[in-house]
Amino acid sequence: MPQLILFNKPFNVLSQFTGAAAEETLAYYLKAPGFYPAGRLDKDSEGLLLLTDCGETQQRISNPRHKLGKLYWSQVEGSITDSALQQLRQGVSLKDGRSRPAGAEALAEAHVAAEIWPRTPPIRERKQIPTSWVALTLFEGRNRQVRRMTAAVGFPTLRLVRQRIGDWQLDGLQPGEHRAITLPSQWWR
Repeated sequence: MPQLILFNKPFNVLSQFTGAAAEETLAYYLKAPGFYPAGRLDKDSEGLLLLTDCGETQQRISNPRHKLGKLYWSQVEGSITDSALQQLRQGVSLKDGRSRPAGAEALAEAHVAAEIWPRTPPIRERKQIPTSWVALTLFEGRNRQVRRMTAAVGFPTLRLVRQRIGDWQLDGLQPGEHRAITLPSQWWR
C-alpha cells in the first residue's frame, strides 16, 4: 500500500532532495529513498508538504482536477478588509488569468499565535503598518498564487504557511518534523 509522509517544511528549505551546496533541501530532514513531493511549496513558504512513494498517489494529490483543497494561512501587510476578503472569495484577476473562487476568512491573532511557531528569521515589521492573518482555501495550484492573490487585493503576503491538503493537516508537527502514514486502500483505488 502507498505510504505518505506529512512533513512540516521550514522556511528557506527547497521542496526537493537536491540543490546547490549552500541550499537546504528535504535531504537535510528526511532519509526517504523512493519518496517524492506531491506538489511544491516555495522556498520562502512554510508548512505541510506531502511526499509519497507512489506515482499515482502523487498525481492524485497534486492534480487540481481531483479537487483536494489546500488551506493556507497568510500573514499580510495591513488589516485585511471585508471587501478584500469578498474579492478573494470571488476570484481575482492575475496576469495568467482569473483565479478560481477561494475560501477566505480573517483569522484572529490569538488563534494563529496558539497554532503557529515563530519564524526564523522573523518577518520584517513596520511599526506604523499592522499585519493580519487570512485563511485561504484554494482548489488550484498556480505559481505563487496566494502571494499574487493577496497582493492583487492590496494586501501583500509577508508569511505563508500551508496548514492542510485535503484531509491531511499539520496536527502539531513542528518545522522539520514529519509523520509517515499508510494510505487506506479505499483512498488510492
